[in-house]
Amino acid sequence: MIEKTITLDEIDPVDIYGVNNKLIDLLSGFFPNMKVVARGSEILLRGSISDVRKFEEKINILIEKRFTKSRLNEDDINSLFDGSPKGDGAEDSEQDIIVYGNEGRIIRARTKNQRKLVESYYKNDLIFAIGPAGTGKTYTAIALAVRALKNKEVKKLILTRPAVEAGERLGFLPGDLREKLDPYLQPLYDALRDMIPAKKLEFLIEDGTIQIAPLAYMRGRTLESAFVILDEAQNTTYGQLKMFLTRMGGNSKFVVTGDATQIDLPHKSDSGLIKGVELLGKIKGVCRIDFGKEDIVRHKLVSKIVQAFDKHEAEQ
Repeated sequence: MIEKTITLDEIDPVDIYGVNNKLIDLLSGFFPNMKVVARGSEILLRGSISDVRKFEEKINILIEKRFTKSRLNEDDINSLFDGSPKGDGAEDSEQDIIVYGNEGRIIRARTKNQRKLVESYYKNDLIFAIGPAGTGKTYTAIALAVRALKNKEVKKLILTRPAVEAGERLGFLPGDLREKLDPYLQPLYDALRDMIPAKKLEFLIEDGTIQIAPLAYMRGRTLESAFVILDEAQNTTYGQLKMFLTRMGGNSKFVVTGDATQIDLPHKSDSGLIKGVELLGKIKGVCRIDFGKEDIVRHKLVSKIVQAFDKHEAEQ
């Protein structure tokens, strides 16, 4: 059982609750095992992780719908649950939804370890997600971060990567420092653009709510009330990883993603990722999730490509 408070600070609560709380009471009726109390602009929830997460998703859909019509009604509440497939798979399908992206796109956990990453979010403040390319480690983590930001669980979303050259030198790339670094950070922008409208994303970046920066920019900071993702962590040294992890402030969540088979450092032994996981893996509040080839969700050939390279490297 967990407790959660949803704050409606961008919309009139009456628009969601309905007259005499008629709509919120109807919505609550779909969650008989969860306690729901609506007071002012806050909705207090107490129930299972699954129910709380599902209730948040329904509220977010209602808010989006309210912006497209003048008034919500009972049909809008019922439509949230109509048409769902019946049977055991229906609940699993609903639970897999992480966040609703642009144009109503459903972003869900699609593999066993992606689901494990979502579940671990509620139980741990530091999560290591390690595995090959294409397994959705970073994308799933960013979806969780966007959801946490939308649900007011955190105040900031910070995404960072080490700017390590993979065959190119920064000094030889054209442009100023930001233009030199943008190619390293582009995958993070791409994921965010799937989940947040372009104008809103631009605004959130400009006001500092969402920050995307190289790892070196984290030095000396204390990151409080933030969801922080370190991507491509296999390219951090032991010292850099220690520096990053010690930035953690109160009410923050850290997710570290990496692929130990794709180290771009001059000396692969300099990578601090695996050593860091070994040192911290048994600490309460720290979780390690090992993604595998079975989690690859890119083109069907990617899994075969990974297997072919792994086989070759093992033979060598």
